[in-house]
Amino acid sequence: MKICIVAGARPNFIKVAPILRAIDKARQAGNDVECTLVYAGAESDSTLEQSLFDDLQMRRPDVFLGVDCVSLNELTGRVMGEFEHFLEQHPTDVVIVVDDLASTMAAAIVTKKQGIKLAHLVAGTRSFDIRMPKEINRLVIDGLSDLLFTAGEGASQAVTREGAQLSQVFLVGNILIDSLRANYSRLRRPAVADQLGLSDNGYLVFTLNRKVLIDNRDNLRLMLKAMVQAAEGCPIVAPLRGRAKETVAQLLATINAPLDGFHLVPPMGYLEFGYLTAHARGVITDSGNVAEEATFNGVPCATLNDYTEHIETVRKGTNVLVGEDPQRLAESVADMVAGRWKASSLPDRWDGRAAERIVQILMTEKA
Repeated sequence: MKICIVAGARPNFIKVAPILRAIDKARQAGNDVECTLVYAGAESDSTLEQSLFDDLQMRRPDVFLGVDCVSLNELTGRVMGEFEHFLEQHPTDVVIVVDDLASTMAAAIVTKKQGIKLAHLVAGTRSFDIRMPKEINRLVIDGLSDLLFTAGEGASQAVTREGAQLSQVFLVGNILIDSLRANYSRLRRPAVADQLGLSDNGYLVFTLNRKVLIDNRDNLRLMLKAMVQAAEGCPIVAPLRGRAKETVAQLLATINAPLDGFHLVPPMGYLEFGYLTAHARGVITDSGNVAEEATFNGVPCATLNDYTEHIETVRKGTNVLVGEDPQRLAESVADMVAGRWKASSLPDRWDGRAAERIVQILMTEKA
């Protein structure tokens, strides 16, 4: 059985690594299975530092499509062309696409046009906001997929409501947790924590990535001020990169409030960032992945959005949605610092075995 996994961006590899391990395990058990890992971007992509693959204990991609452009429509077309060429040269039984990027959608379309079985990893996630490009990508990918691997009951219900047959939908669990469980004993306290004199459970972590949040500078400034004031001196560690780091640094300079406790620090590797969030008093983020890891760790989390694609982090986990409202953010940060937070539990199938289920399903479907 020849499997191809397509990754479109750095975060995808955290979800791919467990599948590669499960495939290796299946092959060692005597199954005739092999896997090619394809990356839509260029080999020179600065976000793919070797430490990422070392931390995840996985190999670098076998194939780089080399597509690097800003326009989503141009990217979609170029990935389609490059991936079509790849499939023509490499016989493949099933293609696994990850998440909801434009490159993911492009690979999905080409796969189906080539008559190859398509599997979607983390299917059924929905914002129910059709204005979002990623929501369109999700709908297209799920509509084309032969196998839909979902992380929770809500996602399974979403794809069945939209017409997917029950025989196509597999609730395999949260594969992000597979990576976290597999690497938990390897998490490393970052050097910056010692440099700042941080004690476990004595600081907050802040991450920022969403373009719409970064672009609304006036409101972001209000949110930053509210967060700092509500923290009341509790250190806030912000490992930001790119535009997020530049924008936050500029806005902090305009805030008339004590900022000694706010620390902009360099981006961290997977194992160091994992340690930082696992031992935090609370997390403020706009990342679904970070919110999911906070739920696994039992760490209070405030998400800077009015929705989450993984509602189980709110219904069962530690996550609360504060949107882009400075007042709601301030209230949540104050609760974190004071040790007031809702009771939580682990959602179903966050047991670290999602990848094993996926590979078993692929082998069964092939048979």
